Amino acid sequence: MKSEILLSTAYLAPVEYYTKLLAYKNIYVERYDNYIKQTYRNRCIIAAADGPLSLTIPTEKGETAKQLVKDIRISDHGNWRHMHWNALVSAYKNSPFFEYYADYFAPLYEKKYPFLIDFNDEICNMVCSFIDIEPEILYTDSYSMNGDQIDDFREIIHPKRDFSTFDPDFIPKPYYQVFKNRFGFLPNLSIADLLFNMGPESLIVLRDSIR
Repeated sequence: MKSEILLSTAYLAPVEYYTKLLAYKNIYVERYDNYIKQTYRNRCIIAAADGPLSLTIPTEKGETAKQLVKDIRISDHGNWRHMHWNALVSAYKNSPFFEYYADYFAPLYEKKYPFLIDFNDEICNMVCSFIDIEPEILYTDSYSMNGDQIDDFREIIHPKRDFSTFDPDFIPKPYYQVFKNRFGFLPNLSIADLLFNMGPESLIVLRDSIR
């Protein structure tokens, strides 16, 4: 493990992502990569009553096929803010800490952020304050090519990549989940799942999930 890591931006990022924010001295979030759909950049996965549920933020189409992440605008299509917030309420209203954090999360789904990366950053900063971690997060000024000098997780932390294969330093520590009796423990869900279920003890779970 190097002292620096390169990450993509992420919407309510998975637990794996937050273990990196805890483990590394310097964190760089890439702003100049080409936007790719079906990634954690605009998607999170929570535990709903029927099992894992993917929540995706719609984005506006650009004038060209390739767009930089920093330029990706959020679309208002489908009333997604209302749908995402209702999904979080439905999934976690009976979790131990949802009521404590709900009043902080709700305004984020009422405000219209023009750019995806700004919305993601706002959530990340808030969650870090709740968990009581203070990562040194910097943002790239150009596309980073420093793969040999920095641990590059931009495409490793990905909904379609098995963390047990691509990230052996991440060993998810089981914790209480609302629907655990129904589905068993579901690892590496959105940080929202960990926070609403474990509250201040989220930090302990993160620490215990790092090899």
